[in-house]
Amino acid sequence: MSVPSADVEIHLRKAGRTKIRYPAALLADDGTLVTVRAPWAGAGVRDFGFVRFEPGDTFVEHYGRDRWYAVKEVYAADGALKGWYCDVTRPAVRTGSVVTVEDLDLDLWCSADGGTILRLDEDEFAASGLTATDPAAAAAALRALSDLERLAGEGLLPRS
Repeated sequence: MSVPSADVEIHLRKAGRTKIRYPAALLADDGTLVTVRAPWAGAGVRDFGFVRFEPGDTFVEHYGRDRWYAVKEVYAADGALKGWYCDVTRPAVRTGSVVTVEDLDLDLWCSADGGTILRLDEDEFAASGLTATDPAAAAAALRALSDLERLAGEGLLPRS
């Protein structure tokens, strides 16, 4: 696996619009999986109730060109693993220094100890209308969420 030294920019799109973009350090790109490291890109603290993302947190993010999800290892400022936040997305596309993924609303959280696994935003997914507008993508998204849940339950989510 090659480890290019150039940085990249992550573009997270949702419903055809760019939701957020942020710089990341490219750790690896083997042609199938792109792995980057980035600081928490949000403004301030985001408290989900089960985890807080805050300034000083670091994310090691894994984007697959062959899978319908992205896995993000979340580390606190002191280096302790908080857990994994997983986005169900269309397969990633890297064009030059830009990695683009399309968020499909479904998410999964797995705590660092694996004791808490939560399926998230199923209501948003249902309201998105994807099952009507792109039934194949909707089916792939639901399979991806089940795959992520299985990987989390078996302790197989990536860890740097």
